[in-house]
Amino acid sequence: MKTHHHTIAIHFVHTILRSAEKLGLNTNQLLETANIDAKLIDKPDIRITPIQFSRLMQTMWIYADDEFLGMAKTPVRYGVFTLMAKQAVHYQKLRSVYRHLTNFYNLVNDALDLKFTVDGDQAEFTMKLHTPHRDKDNALREFLLLLFHRFPSWLIGQRIPLKGILFDYSKPRHFSEYRLMYPCRAEFDHAQCGFSFARPWLDAEVVRTPRELRDYMRRAPLDWFLRQEYHAVYTQRVALLLEQADSPADISMEQVAEKLHLTSRTLRRKLVTEGASFQKIKDHIRRDLAINLLSNRKTSVSQISQQLGFSEPAAFSRAFKLWTGLSPKEYRG
Repeated sequence: MKTHHHTIAIHFVHTILRSAEKLGLNTNQLLETANIDAKLIDKPDIRITPIQFSRLMQTMWIYADDEFLGMAKTPVRYGVFTLMAKQAVHYQKLRSVYRHLTNFYNLVNDALDLKFTVDGDQAEFTMKLHTPHRDKDNALREFLLLLFHRFPSWLIGQRIPLKGILFDYSKPRHFSEYRLMYPCRAEFDHAQCGFSFARPWLDAEVVRTPRELRDYMRRAPLDWFLRQEYHAVYTQRVALLLEQADSPADISMEQVAEKLHLTSRTLRRKLVTEGASFQKIKDHIRRDLAINLLSNRKTSVSQISQQLGFSEPAAFSRAFKLWTGLSPKEYRG
């Protein structure tokens, strides 16, 4: 398996659909455009592909004409982010990018306050919604913090390592998804949302071109949901080795430990310390790959079963139902 096949919790679909209903939009039409089976959305363990979620969000942007998804005091018209990005790509340093996007959004909307400050050896970017009660699920704040970290990172061609990220709400039930979103520790119940990173990163040069930006915007928001998972160190190393394998199911802990120059006993102990296990990491990777493969109806369940290393389709079906609560056939609808 040479590419990443991460999936997204159905929770995030629910947040968009609830907002769409308040705006009077046709939620079935949104789901159909995104190729999401409406019969699946009530299953709490179901996950979808980044492509499906990005289509859902883009369709919501267009139908609502609001890039803030109806979750803020005032809408931000569809196309505003593109306008900001077309200007940002011409700046030379990351420092100028953050100043630009802060000033830009403070100027074009009155739904939030953005601040960018430098204090000592640390840069801080903070955000506060004027009407947080409209963002009942915290989805807009989660999405904007994701965007304001990942887009500047894309401009400089490398991920900005965050020191920490703060939220002005309590720890949510879907907190486990944050490892897919933010590469640092998260703290809750603060006065405002925001993140910080080391000051030297402000001198990083913008390396993207306007032509690359056009391709990026045609894919948007897909790239924002395709980033690698952010795990603790040994969990991440194990996951990466399994993802790079042609057949993750055939890789043993002993083989992975050898590549990491550890004994299997030491690796197991380190994973336990990080709250993980080798089998759980392998199962999550196979689950996400299965969901991605099932989204392509040209690939049979039997072929998927074989590709994932199961002895027979029935064994794959049992495992998939354990992972998601549905059989592969039910998932495909």
